[in-house]
Amino acid sequence: MEMLAIMGGTPVRKDKISYGKQFIDIDDIEAVIKTLQSNYLTCGPEVEGLEEELCKYTGGRYAAVVSNGTAALHCACIAAGIGPGDEVVTTPLTFAASANCAVYCGAVPVFADINSKTYNIDPESIRKNITNRTKAVIAVDFTGQIVEVEEIRRICDEYNLVFIEDAAHSIGSMYNGKKAGNLADITTFSFHPVKTVTGGEGGAVLTNNKDYYNKVLLARSHGITHNRDLMKENHDEPWYYEEISQGYNYRITDIQCALVRSQLHKIDWFIVRRKEIVKKYNEAFSVFPEIILQEEIPQADTCRHLYILRLNMDMLSCTRLEFFNAMSEEGIQPQVHYIPVYWFPFYQARGYKKGICRNAEKVYEEIMSIPLYPAMSDQDTEDVIHAVRKVIENYRK
Repeated sequence: MEMLAIMGGTPVRKDKISYGKQFIDIDDIEAVIKTLQSNYLTCGPEVEGLEEELCKYTGGRYAAVVSNGTAALHCACIAAGIGPGDEVVTTPLTFAASANCAVYCGAVPVFADINSKTYNIDPESIRKNITNRTKAVIAVDFTGQIVEVEEIRRICDEYNLVFIEDAAHSIGSMYNGKKAGNLADITTFSFHPVKTVTGGEGGAVLTNNKDYYNKVLLARSHGITHNRDLMKENHDEPWYYEEISQGYNYRITDIQCALVRSQLHKIDWFIVRRKEIVKKYNEAFSVFPEIILQEEIPQADTCRHLYILRLNMDMLSCTRLEFFNAMSEEGIQPQVHYIPVYWFPFYQARGYKKGICRNAEKVYEEIMSIPLYPAMSDQDTEDVIHAVRKVIENYRK
């Protein structure tokens, strides 16, 4: 049955275009098939090959690939020595994993507010939330724009904190000419399907610190090592190994790594195409006072994972939900990124209160993510712009 738009008449699109979607081509499929036909489905050469390619691409010294982005964050916290009684400063405008990883280690997430123009964590709010229990800062590159690295680095150095960059959104983005993966003490990536490159699932931890790297290797594989330099006992048996610390099964398969490696061969095109779509959106939406554009710091060269449509609610006669539903009825399916983490019942039950990060809460109440992915055609992009314009004109005060 044909869908009718909330505003009446024919929808902009009869099919649905989602906010995000993976791009898979024949090269990706063949890479996976080749691995399926090989001798290794896991713990094989594709794992090491991906780690080498990530180092080459980012400029980072060490890379360890893991089962997903959340596992990457958990391993990063373990490597940083985060434990019970510690505090970790992070942003509330992120996926829950950016805070949950500290909880996994028995630590307490402390939420710093965001810059209301860039939507990234505000360095001054980080500073205000540091106590003598603070161990690390987990700064999230929201939508793909890298955080204010220099200022956060100064703060971390001043207070002897570990700087962890949650770069789940920002592989391919740069700060002062350096790529994400070679900026913080520890950086984590995600290869979820809507991210810039995908393995279906998967993640990575990058660092220039060998000690952190070795701890990540132990954390991802049960705390077990075959490295005789790390073992407590001397044994000549070739099969001998030791569990020397607590660890987890966070290994990634060769199947996933083969897909990510194939995707990395296309990342330059992914970046160009995402930038083209973002430019068209910015040009189209800049003429609407009903829309507030996300700003970018001058040091950033951003490959956007998400395009945020922020509504100036004072100039519209609708609620955010009504705008969201109207877009959906026009065949454009938005999403919202993200509900402030401390609003969730899990954190409310631990004593967090609404109102602690007012900038983040206000931004959350006004935003939605609209379609952005490389496979979008020029017509897809124009349809999104047309739908936004149509909904605004219907709800303009």
